[in-house]
Amino acid sequence: MAGKIKVEHHSSLGIFWFMGWLFSIGFLEFGFWKGVLALFIWPFFLGAHFADAPPEGPVQVVEEAQ
Repeated sequence: MAGKIKVEHHSSLGIFWFMGWLFSIGFLEFGFWKGVLALFIWPFFLGAHFADAPPEGPVQVVEEAQ
């Protein structure tokens, strides 16, 4: 054999995806079937959850001059 075999591992993205999926199931308290669906679209569920949350931090009230 004249050629060399090169083996590459790209597991960091898969680990990130798995951690995000587990976080989604635990944080959003999904049931079984919603958890299975979240395996594919967990970023959507997190975005939908946090879009409904009120903004944090100081709220400034601007009064109109009369």
